[in-house]
Amino acid sequence: MTSPTERKPALLRFRVPLLLLATAVLLVAARGLDALVAGVPVLRLLVGFAAAAGAVVAYKWVVRRVENRDEVTELATPGRWGGLGRGVLVGAGAFLATMLLAFVFTGADVSGGSFWACLGVAGSMASVAVTEELLFRGVLHRILEQRVGSVLAIVVSSLLFGLTHLVNGNATLWGTLAIAVEGGAMLAVAYTATRSLWLPIGLHFAWNFLQGGVFGTAVSGAESEPGLLRTVLSGPDALTGGAFGPEAGLFALLCCGTVTALLLRRAKLIPRR
Repeated sequence: MTSPTERKPALLRFRVPLLLLATAVLLVAARGLDALVAGVPVLRLLVGFAAAAGAVVAYKWVVRRVENRDEVTELATPGRWGGLGRGVLVGAGAFLATMLLAFVFTGADVSGGSFWACLGVAGSMASVAVTEELLFRGVLHRILEQRVGSVLAIVVSSLLFGLTHLVNGNATLWGTLAIAVEGGAMLAVAYTATRSLWLPIGLHFAWNFLQGGVFGTAVSGAESEPGLLRTVLSGPDALTGGAFGPEAGLFALLCCGTVTALLLRRAKLIPRR
């Protein structure tokens, strides 16, 4: 029988397909669980956060086995809550700024929604944020960066992140490109600047939760669902994002681009004057 120490080199040679497969399974499983409990907001909240926590544990286990690492530094326990907290603040601030610009320069019809539905969306967005960050930043971007450098890794992982949103119901080519530029690049640079997944996870969660859970707008081309509020933006699609949601609008590009530029300076990919 082959010993564990003899198996590790073989696993390491195939780490890219193994890690991509493992994290893709986590993503699909999280979405499947969310669909099963979609009609029960409290259960959706609990299942979503449990799926997120379980995905982190599973990722650490798989990475240790496949890459023969003692420490999974991108998910280090020290700094976890600080990174998540900063990410939530940045993500919430960016989306609130986006909606403020939309309210000022376009029409907006806002009505009451459901507190319980908002809780359910929180659980769903927690599992989405964690599993997508594990796949796209934890595996794809991290390994690409080791092989081709930070800039090319940001470009490639961001484009792939955007293209995966083409499967959503109201997806458009422009919307997926916008997601690649504003979301994929911002989250990839957040990882590059900190070498931690906690900041991009917090940022991703806050952006999606405010978008779908608080304002009740469409998220990345998916059908909108009730949140704490129901918000319908009216005006040119170039500004509001149309059926794809605010992420396909120029306001989101502006706000996320500003955050990305600041993170690029922190990552020293943009020199300080």
